[in-house]
Amino acid sequence: MFSSYDFGYSWFVGYGLAIPLAVAALAGGLALRRRWPRWTIAAAAVVAIWAATGIVLINFTFGLERPLDLPTARFLPSGAGRVLDAGAGSGRAAVGVLLARPKATVTGLDLYDGYWGIEDNTPERFMANARIAGAAERADAVRGDLRAMPFRDGEFDAVISSYAIDHLRQDGVVKAIAEVARVLKPRGEFLLLIVHVNWATWLVSPHSVAHHPRQDPMRWRDVLESGGFDVEETGTRPSTLYFLARKRGGAATAAITAATS
Repeated sequence: MFSSYDFGYSWFVGYGLAIPLAVAALAGGLALRRRWPRWTIAAAAVVAIWAATGIVLINFTFGLERPLDLPTARFLPSGAGRVLDAGAGSGRAAVGVLLARPKATVTGLDLYDGYWGIEDNTPERFMANARIAGAAERADAVRGDLRAMPFRDGEFDAVISSYAIDHLRQDGVVKAIAEVARVLKPRGEFLLLIVHVNWATWLVSPHSVAHHPRQDPMRWRDVLESGGFDVEETGTRPSTLYFLARKRGGAATAAITAATS
């Protein structure tokens, strides 16, 4: 059943595998009609099964047009607080938080410029999805850069960032993590989700492997710890590596934030 949300992912993102599915079906039909060798029919069948499986996984199992399911119940367990969605896009993660944490408010931060798989990526689309969730009064969207956030120190109780920070270059990653630490209150929570090349990635989006290299969990843990966080949980989901971290309190964190700014 299709979602009522409109996160705006391009047709190619959700249904690009329909192209190899159609080619495989055509090739298989020709192979049968012209009595080509059996291996050509088998190859066409394998491609068709792969493509059809990928389409089902992307749109139904993973729910590309559904709000993000939080990968851990330990993120903001009180259900309340001011949350920043860093790299919010059209609001898939933000709406996931609004639904799962009914007393929380969420601010979406994004450049809202350029193409990142979403058509018409705007604050208006973000807010439209918040309204569909019945939570527009608990949401707002702000234009801004992850590496120089337009917020005061310690404004947020928690931050979530899904598949955004890992698109930055290494120096940008360090700056973004430092900015997350800056805008968080002491002991604030940070839930980071990044694209992870595993079986699911190869199955549904093999072309993305070229620009999403296999992630090293220890490297990301080191970046988080160097940025002033203690990592409390690490886990994987299909195509996803996530970290739940907590900002350290006290002067040590302030010194780290100042040194990386």
